[in-house]
Amino acid sequence: MALMYPHIDPVALQVGPIAVHWYGVTYLVAFGLFYFLAGLRLKHEPYRTLGWTRKDIEDMLFLGVLGVVLGGRLGYCLFYKPDFYLTHPLHILYVWQGGMSFHGGLLGAIAAGIGFARWRSYSFWQVMDFVAPCVPTGLAAGRMGNFINGELWGRVASNPDLPWAMIYPHSGTMMPRHPSEIYQFLLEGVSLFVLMWLYARKPRQARQVSAVFLIGYGVMRFVVEFFREPDDFLGLLSLGLSMGQWLCVPMLVFGAWLYWSAPRNR
Repeated sequence: MALMYPHIDPVALQVGPIAVHWYGVTYLVAFGLFYFLAGLRLKHEPYRTLGWTRKDIEDMLFLGVLGVVLGGRLGYCLFYKPDFYLTHPLHILYVWQGGMSFHGGLLGAIAAGIGFARWRSYSFWQVMDFVAPCVPTGLAAGRMGNFINGELWGRVASNPDLPWAMIYPHSGTMMPRHPSEIYQFLLEGVSLFVLMWLYARKPRQARQVSAVFLIGYGVMRFVVEFFREPDDFLGLLSLGLSMGQWLCVPMLVFGAWLYWSAPRNR
């Protein structure tokens, strides 16, 4: 028998008219994990030798939060629902209703990295290589927020006896589905973090850590999209691929080029 989706109140805390949503809490957890892991990253080379400090992390995190939130929201509005948000621009601000794009958040984080690198006169790829291993745990926290919101559920399981298949009553059917939020939590979050952290602990050629992140996330997201229900307002696009998969293609191509063209000096 399939599991039943546990209805979870999306509001974690209500104090009068002020409501704290679980989705927002997961973002706070994500940024907290980044701060903790970045502190450990200071002990890795070349950052230990270069003398990076907590002040670098705090300034980087401040710009990163702005980049991820603004980029993630604008990316979702432009990539997934441009017609709706162009005619309802105020709805762009309704972040508590969900609707964040990883690919948009990535572009926002890159913009933040460019700004931070110029501010501190650091190499851009040095900054990106520092950040990359600290990102997957934040992605894991975000996917838990998706699960709590009961969104981004999976496709109907081809095998209805799949032990971990889950019924999402609010999906409009009582068919067992893949819990794709959990798949993404395990792949893009936990597995990618282990891969990145082990890889980045040793000195690597400049920008190879960033390249491994792009390739690793691109592959894992591309695979899990086969189990995730496409957005009903988009469906599947060319070649039977989803929007998420098509957005991963340039990540994979650029990541592969970045890795193989990395300079030989570390």
